[in-house]
Amino acid sequence: MNRNLWLFAGVAVLYLFTGMFYSWNLTLNILNLGILSAIMALGVNIQWGYAGLFSTGVVGSVALGGLAVVLISGNPVPEGFAAGGTRIFSALAFAVVVIAAISLTYRRMAPGRVRSVAIILAMIVAFVIYRVLLDPGVTAVETNNPEQAGNIGGLGWNPLIAWPLGAMLAAAAAWVIGKIALGLREDYLAIATLGIAEIVVAVMKNEDWLARGVKNLGLYQRPWPVPYEVDLQVNPAFLAFADSIGGDPVSASTILVKLLYAGMFTLVLVGLIFLSERALNSPWGRMMRAIRDNEVAASAMGKHVTKRHLQIFIIGSAVVGLGGAMYTSMIAQINPGEYIPLRFTFLIWVMVIVGGSGNNWGSVLGGLLIGWLYFIVEDVGPRIMALVTMSMPDGDLRSHLIDSSQHLRLVTLGMILLLVLRFAPKGLLPEK
Repeated sequence: MNRNLWLFAGVAVLYLFTGMFYSWNLTLNILNLGILSAIMALGVNIQWGYAGLFSTGVVGSVALGGLAVVLISGNPVPEGFAAGGTRIFSALAFAVVVIAAISLTYRRMAPGRVRSVAIILAMIVAFVIYRVLLDPGVTAVETNNPEQAGNIGGLGWNPLIAWPLGAMLAAAAAWVIGKIALGLREDYLAIATLGIAEIVVAVMKNEDWLARGVKNLGLYQRPWPVPYEVDLQVNPAFLAFADSIGGDPVSASTILVKLLYAGMFTLVLVGLIFLSERALNSPWGRMMRAIRDNEVAASAMGKHVTKRHLQIFIIGSAVVGLGGAMYTSMIAQINPGEYIPLRFTFLIWVMVIVGGSGNNWGSVLGGLLIGWLYFIVEDVGPRIMALVTMSMPDGDLRSHLIDSSQHLRLVTLGMILLLVLRFAPKGLLPEK
């Protein structure tokens, strides 16, 4: 217990020193991103630490959580939806019905050439009908005011509603992925989940009708109780408060909004830790760890291994999707190009490994620590490199070194990961 307290106290000191000697605004921004990363790390820890499922498709769940915020909280585009929204959803509903019908036919027909030919012909015909239904609707939506809209729009609801729906959307996708990939071996599961995650991101990039693709759709709603900074800066009560503490209204408003977000995110994180700890120490949690340690023995004891793997895969993906929805809500925009495996898959895995897989508190520690390290090096790196190269003459080489210094965070993360694996192979807070 003392070790845990000392480690968390050390991380708290890092954040305090960053605020005291650098910028409180930057510190709070890193803290919010660290809390969100800790939530995502909890989801990965549920999959890997509880059940030993090695999924590299974390970025797909994050992206689906962000997509839910767009569809729920984005500004409505009635003209775009009227132009082709009904046709698009009809095509999607048709695709779902066809997939269900083909799956049912596959199970009920006797294996053989007749079944194979029938399935292939049904798929070809269904694909042609699907494209006939979908393409005109997509064209109509994307040609509706493409500079400002070009998509079906959202519902304009409070983003807080989108957070659990983002978790549900990621969970639904995990169910489909699990049905396809969980029967595979561990290495094939990792490849399959990575490929499916890339498909999810590619669809978000290229289907402009959904969320404007790579055109960087902005969101203009804020969840209560988080107001806009510009609204605070014209609020007489807030201006009086900022004046009483001798602060700049612009900086004070930015810090207050980040503090409110930090409070909301912390509440969600605490709730998830409470539920995760209860689950891990329950008979269900002991069963999952037994399956993780020896699938053959657990199966011999009557446990349905694949079914339990699917269950834990869905739960972990839902937690990651919740974190993705919260992230999109905070930055108030979605850009599919931002969803890269380095940031939203492998960095999260580093957090789990450094913190200690199988330990919920270890995932939180790893999220806060690696999150701080990743983002502080990105901001401080150019300043440090400018000091290091001060004696060099101005020129292309010095400019290149300073511009490339942000990538030192990758070197730093690699060094930290190697040190932890060498001296604490089970993580800073190992599983009990």
